[in-house]
Amino acid sequence: MHQQKRQPELVEGSLPVFVFPTELIFYADDQSTHKQVLTLYNPYEFALKFKVLCTTPNKYVVVDAAGAVKPQCCVDIVIRHRDVRSCHYGVIDKFRLQVSEQSQRKALGRKEVIATLLPSAKEQKEEEEKRIKEHLTESVFFEQSCQPENRAVSSGPSLLTVFLGVVCIAALMLPTLGDMESLVPLYLHLSVNQKLVAAYILGLITMAILRT
Repeated sequence: MHQQKRQPELVEGSLPVFVFPTELIFYADDQSTHKQVLTLYNPYEFALKFKVLCTTPNKYVVVDAAGAVKPQCCVDIVIRHRDVRSCHYGVIDKFRLQVSEQSQRKALGRKEVIATLLPSAKEQKEEEEKRIKEHLTESVFFEQSCQPENRAVSSGPSLLTVFLGVVCIAALMLPTLGDMESLVPLYLHLSVNQKLVAAYILGLITMAILRT
């Protein structure tokens, strides 16, 4: 006997809610922004009921504040700002979208969207440009403040470099193996290969000193 596959029971508040955008910005001087659209997506295999709540419902008109979304479909929710006044500039309001299964009352998931009224889109753009310029100015100042310190660190060769240079010069001045007329003890006589290595190291040290 064929049994219908049951949907696993979901815990209240555990279902992810997909809404775009997650922030609404209204501009007082641009009437085209006084009407915004929220899109609620339902990527699941079952239908969802939704309800839109607001912290300040007297400032907004929500078209179709409640409804349903078919499986793997989306629905647009229109929100209009109806109280555009200077006393509301910069105030952050919140919308909450609650979703549930059509056969249940408990909210399986919720998502909050913030809404802000700003005086002008132009002022907002100028403010963003100002912040970018300040950031660039701070970056240049930071690099300039570091340069003297870098020069001080690299003002001269380290003691280890000088010591290695002196050792290489001394090695080149020692007699070569086979030089019987030298008064230097035999154990201090170096082979040609050893002197070549000393000369190579001395060349690297010289290049390092010249770069600093």
